[in-house]
Amino acid sequence: MITFFWICIFIIFYSFIGYGLLLFTLVRLKSVFSKKKIFDPHSPLPSVTLLIAAYNEEDFIEEKIKNCLELNYDKDKLQVLFITDGSSDATPEIIAKDHEVDLLHEDNRAGKMAAIKRAIPFIKSEIIVFTDANTYLNKNAIINLVKHYQNPKVGAVAGEKRIQIDEKADASSAGEGFYWKYESKLKKWDYELYSNVAAAGELFSIRKELYQPVESDTIIDDHMIAMRIAEKGHIIAYEAGAYALETASENSAEELKRKIRISAGGIQSIFRLKKAANPFRNPILTFQYISHKVLRWAVTPSLMVLAFALNIAIVINYPELKFYGIILTLQIVFYLAALFGWFLEKKKIKMKIFFIPYYFCLMNYAALAGTIRYFKGQQSAAWEKSKRKA
Repeated sequence: MITFFWICIFIIFYSFIGYGLLLFTLVRLKSVFSKKKIFDPHSPLPSVTLLIAAYNEEDFIEEKIKNCLELNYDKDKLQVLFITDGSSDATPEIIAKDHEVDLLHEDNRAGKMAAIKRAIPFIKSEIIVFTDANTYLNKNAIINLVKHYQNPKVGAVAGEKRIQIDEKADASSAGEGFYWKYESKLKKWDYELYSNVAAAGELFSIRKELYQPVESDTIIDDHMIAMRIAEKGHIIAYEAGAYALETASENSAEELKRKIRISAGGIQSIFRLKKAANPFRNPILTFQYISHKVLRWAVTPSLMVLAFALNIAIVINYPELKFYGIILTLQIVFYLAALFGWFLEKKKIKMKIFFIPYYFCLMNYAALAGTIRYFKGQQSAAWEKSKRKA
């Protein structure tokens, strides 16, 4: 019982903190023996298609079009292509008015992956850049992404996701912002060690020639598209100088809905990315993939519940071991802090010290709920819009 408890604690710590510490150490060691990546600023720019799947985005779409057309890139080498399959508001009509962008629309809604598949034959560029309709890119985003393709081993490049928060941010906003700052660091170090193991749909790119169709019922298409390229032996680069800015979820309920969907998609991807999980094919990629993604989605949320239950059992059965009583007290204090964070958010009281434990518990609850939803077959591939703050 005690041994199993410490195994649980170790895996939980490793998943959320230990892997980051180990990664940081490995990257620093690697930097001693390898040269820093240098890009040629005079290298010819590749042709690019900026692909945006938009579903009922009439509130954002005009600003998105403006943002796309203001990007610093050779206009002769840049195509802006919107797909609005299934949109029932004015999104297609608004896009159609602008003759500087292209539009593909069908009334039928079959999911984002099906829409992307339909768009691919219309794309003739060397690079495809995927971005969401409710995010805004920095002006040099595409230039900063494509420079990594000077390395022939790079098959995809992930940009950075940034959450816009203010001083009055609630628990969901502040927690989401902190989470993505930490995630960005991990992605940066993953790439410096070998390869990134994810791509956020807000902003990522691929070589068109390496695009491999994924199943139409894919829940998190961005992750699957990029990882299928990594499974072929190519590197997923990471570029912090190319970022997509979006506001945080409107509230914790919206953030929970989004996280549950992502977690269900994560479990689905684990069953489908068998090559990435095979250490005999690419041991470094497998190490990164399992450490950064698989443990968080499929293992640690359950272990957190188990560790708490085991801790209670140890205290009851071995009262003489006072140290375990201290650990149990710390666990209870942490979960009470998370509960208090939830209460404060409901009351719209701002105390950021409780935001991180609350968001951490929210995230892990979503992973458990997403796993259950996936195995029950209750998660649709059709993208579900989460309400964002204005």
